[in-house]
Amino acid sequence: MNIFLVGYMGSGKSTIGKQLSAILDFNFLDFDNLIEEKEDAIISTIFKNKGEVYFRKQEYKYLLELFKYDNHVVSLGGGTPCYGHNMEQIKAQDNVVTVYLKAKIPTLVDRLILEKEKRPLISHIDDRASLTEFVGKHLFERSKFYLKSDLVIDVDDLSPEKVVNQIVALLF
Repeated sequence: MNIFLVGYMGSGKSTIGKQLSAILDFNFLDFDNLIEEKEDAIISTIFKNKGEVYFRKQEYKYLLELFKYDNHVVSLGGGTPCYGHNMEQIKAQDNVVTVYLKAKIPTLVDRLILEKEKRPLISHIDDRASLTEFVGKHLFERSKFYLKSDLVIDVDDLSPEKVVNQIVALLF
């Protein structure tokens, strides 16, 4: 079995993924990091130099490779389930369980404002109101894909440990 974590940036996919994989004795894979390794460039550079269409094609190619894995917890990029037929491909796999780490806009903004410089998609946004508007619009567009997940965990006001415990309890 593989567990794919989906959700908006700042929802805790990497943090939860690392803890969940340790508890389950699974391998952890951050999909964005995998793409960067395969492309030998950070994602913002790939977007800048080769464009989003190129990036999404490569993302899809590497996504298909993930289906060969077993006993992995994978933190997908926030946009991965939302492009092409990616979510349908993921859901068609017998060995994949998808978990949406659902966070409300204020929670996401509180988390993202602290690490804005590390996030190319939002690094240019100057104030909290603009970030809130950006996240709200993006989340509205993406939530229909995220909600196709097998499990939905509301992560607001929960510690990573409690989120991991909920996932384990629901899966096993």
